[in-house]
Amino acid sequence: MRFQTPLLRATLLRRYKRFLADIVLQDGREVTAHCANPGKMTGLAEVGTIIWAQPNDDPKRKLRYAWKLVELPGGHMACVDTGAANRVVQEALEAGDIPALTGYDTIRPEQRYGTGSRIDFLLGGGGLPECYVEVKSVTLSRAAGLAEFLDTVTARGARHLAELTEIAKNGERAVLLYLVQRSDCDRVTVASDIDPAYARAMLAARAAGVEVLAYRADITPMRITLGPALRVE
Repeated sequence: MRFQTPLLRATLLRRYKRFLADIVLQDGREVTAHCANPGKMTGLAEVGTIIWAQPNDDPKRKLRYAWKLVELPGGHMACVDTGAANRVVQEALEAGDIPALTGYDTIRPEQRYGTGSRIDFLLGGGGLPECYVEVKSVTLSRAAGLAEFLDTVTARGARHLAELTEIAKNGERAVLLYLVQRSDCDRVTVASDIDPAYARAMLAARAAGVEVLAYRADITPMRITLGPALRVE
């Protein structure tokens, strides 16, 4: 996924109301940027953090900047735009870069299923049973090299797991794919202390046959692409 316009390096002043952030551009201007992330963003939203924002000139948008990346120690990067995960995974699916999910003829995003939910991708054709793929963006890391999902309690996430569990119980293929959107991690786990209900739902899902895949994103100020597969702990 290539960014539509070049990103600008900036400094974070504050994040507030979840979706807003005041930042200082390198030319000294203070502007407000949209933050496409409903989570707590633990460790990624400290005052003074170096970030990268995407400018736009779309008159339909209220804000002219969108916060995309965070610089991490050691030259690493994190992407705070949760919506980017689906775009990266879709490109990878179309290119056949996820071996466990190849062989399908069609890739249909945002398909209705379950009790009023939408699955991120429904794969079909190729003489294979339909495959339901749910993508989750992961940015929390509280221990070196270990990414954790999630950073706040989410009833929605547990509901998605329950619906994937029912799909698997019915003999269909259900896949949960974690995309770790930070380059300093080589494994991923569930933050069971933050949301025990989600952790229990995960155990039930895996027991029912839901497949769990994890990949790391390769991140630069120019593009985000699918990186290596990660171990799920």
